[in-house]
Amino acid sequence: MSEYWLISAPGEKTCQQTWETLNNVTNKQNNLSENYKFHIPDLKVGTLDQLVGLSDDLGKLDGFVEQVTRKVAAYLGEVLEDHRDKLHENLLANNSDLPTYITRFQWDLAKYPIKQSLRNIADIISKQVGQIDADLKTKSSAYNSLKGNLQNLEKKQTGSLLTRNLADLVKKEHFILDSEYLTTLLVIVPKASVHDWNTNYEKLTDMIVPRSSVLVTQDSDYALFTVTLFKKVVEEFKLHAREKKFVVRDFTYNEEEMAAGKNEITKLVTDKKKQFGPLVRWLKVNFSESFCAWIHVKALRVFVESVLRYGLPVNFQAVLLHPHKKSTKRLRDVLNQLYGHLDSSALQNSGAQDVSAYRACSGSSHPRSLSPDEQPPSTCCFRYSFVMS
Repeated sequence: MSEYWLISAPGEKTCQQTWETLNNVTNKQNNLSENYKFHIPDLKVGTLDQLVGLSDDLGKLDGFVEQVTRKVAAYLGEVLEDHRDKLHENLLANNSDLPTYITRFQWDLAKYPIKQSLRNIADIISKQVGQIDADLKTKSSAYNSLKGNLQNLEKKQTGSLLTRNLADLVKKEHFILDSEYLTTLLVIVPKASVHDWNTNYEKLTDMIVPRSSVLVTQDSDYALFTVTLFKKVVEEFKLHAREKKFVVRDFTYNEEEMAAGKNEITKLVTDKKKQFGPLVRWLKVNFSESFCAWIHVKALRVFVESVLRYGLPVNFQAVLLHPHKKSTKRLRDVLNQLYGHLDSSALQNSGAQDVSAYRACSGSSHPRSLSPDEQPPSTCCFRYSFVMS
């Protein structure tokens, strides 16, 4: 699992100074993380009341977009089936692998015009991802139904003799056909009872044709036999057969129906192949759409929370940190040393607290404006465990 922290630091004389200070302490001096500038355009600020209200809504939107993104990725893995190991190479964002996209993030001005209000941009993302979610439900339901029907038919071709389709096992010569009085039944006999069957099947009822039983096939547990008898004693024969744990399978030899059954499997296999390609392409495109939308929500949250915390004019530097393994605790300590002074009341309550502008960790509480006596939230981070193990 790869973990990235998205943090906002207050601007010094220039944002470049802020970047150099942070990068120098966390990367060059201590080698705790790989750092990247996270570019956020000049968005419309609006009023303070609007920002406070939007902050909570963006938290909910963040969770929703992440959920849809993960659902699309997970379903792509299901659809790939035996090629699931190819999943990671199919999860791209704007034709780039996911680490490249987030570390070189550029705001999509065409999809999310910055002349729009922050609320309108959030609504655009919500509507876009909501449509992806709805389409995913429709497409997955149709494909799963097709796949389920095919799997059921395939099980009947390969399962136990008790349940599998017998049409591909029997031949025309196994049956008495077009007789007014006689019929042929198919009987499943446990392999341990084959001797009992051969010895006693003629005695199960009257009107059984002597020596009419023929072994058709057998598997590891059961044997399939035919037996010919008069139609008038069929029900009586079934009753006595059941008492002996012999199972009479309902089967009528009909070449047209048997051919139709085989054609149905062929048709389902063909339909599945036809749907597979377009569905995979749709999932790849819409994973990219939803993932990109998710990172834009992160950018919105950083912007809103930074303005709420640092005030106007807008002056902060957003930075994406990729912590080195086993360095997260030390990285947090270094960030606290850099920015602990931003919340002196919290530091008085506890010697060293997690200090930064904003929380956006998957599953964490929603970001919000903090009153002066509140502890600042922990370092912002987000994870996507489906990218790298």
